[in-house]
Amino acid sequence: MKFSDFNFEANLQEGLDSMGFETPTPIQEQAIPIIQSGKDLIGCAQTGTGKTAAFVLPILDKLSKNPTDKTNTLVIVPTRELALQIDQALQGFSYFTSVSSLAIYGGSDGSVFEREKRALTEGANVIIATPGRLMAHLNMGYVKLDSLQHLILDEADRMLDMGFVDDIMKITTYLPKVRQTLMFSATMPPKIRTLATKLLHNPEQISISISKPAAGVVQGAYLVYDTQKNNLIKSLLAGKDLSSVIIFVSTKIKVKELERDLIKAGLKAKAIHSDLEQPEREEVLRNFRSKQLQILVATDILSRGIDIEDIGLVINYDVPGDAEDYIHRIGRTARAASTGVALTFINEYDQQKFLQIETLIGAEVNKILLPEGFAAGPVYAPEVRIKKPFSGKKKPHFSKDRKPARK
Repeated sequence: MKFSDFNFEANLQEGLDSMGFETPTPIQEQAIPIIQSGKDLIGCAQTGTGKTAAFVLPILDKLSKNPTDKTNTLVIVPTRELALQIDQALQGFSYFTSVSSLAIYGGSDGSVFEREKRALTEGANVIIATPGRLMAHLNMGYVKLDSLQHLILDEADRMLDMGFVDDIMKITTYLPKVRQTLMFSATMPPKIRTLATKLLHNPEQISISISKPAAGVVQGAYLVYDTQKNNLIKSLLAGKDLSSVIIFVSTKIKVKELERDLIKAGLKAKAIHSDLEQPEREEVLRNFRSKQLQILVATDILSRGIDIEDIGLVINYDVPGDAEDYIHRIGRTARAASTGVALTFINEYDQQKFLQIETLIGAEVNKILLPEGFAAGPVYAPEVRIKKPFSGKKKPHFSKDRKPARK
């Protein structure tokens, strides 16, 4: 099948031709006709499958054939990075059309907030927004969404994990009841299906490559104590002619510590986490995309939704807490039928979590011996449950009214 088979509007098709888009991915091939038909849709597909174009292209097609100066489509996403990525994709695909779009997200200055306000009142055709930022505008009473025809929820499972379900339900009360609603999610747990029954009407369903790593990912794991992890990373990276590397770390504290350690070792590394201001985060990502920065150390905020090409190596400094998150993290490499390497560090406490990952993907990941000069790491025995030592700190007990309970 070719993109020309979708009978897109001529200017949109011209843009696709100029960008070299010829053959749709499976999610695009299945989703685009459904969206063109006007039906609601639940699409389940892992990162790297072309999901963004699957909903962007048919929406641009409709807007190109039926131009409007109103807000026609609202895309709700969990993070500002994903909002920016989708907006950039829209701008690229719509280059030869007159469709307008704007990304709305938190952490910006007052002038940006005013620009967002104008777009929401005067009408950008497509609004891509994080739930919290959109609610801030909605609460002020000037947002005009009465002409909206399409609501798209991208990374719906991540939004629920981040606690946005109430905001999403509140946002839908501002929208026309008659609309097309599209929900895309990398996983399909029961809570997503519950949300879908509330928001979608007789939806079509598509599931693509669920819970399987891309074929081009070479996976491996090291059994290592926490005290060995930084030295192991430096050993793996120092003096190597590597393309872009992403290291996923579980906490901001560890991210900052690893960044300092890698820089001291002479490696071009930079951290990205929620403590950075938005312009700082954008600059780090820009430098990483342009290859000025070789190593990106990140919290899990980047495991989904960020389209960065040519990632040669992904390292899980910690085993992901959710087995599905492993798929999304290593999905940052081997994009678009390319190849890449994904390595995971397993300490003595995370072995059961890693066994769950191996069960999910239906394969045992190769355990690699530590390099020469390293002391032996823990033995891989996931059937033995090892508890982390007690830190000595007790969590405060709260009564129902959230005040500290009296003893």
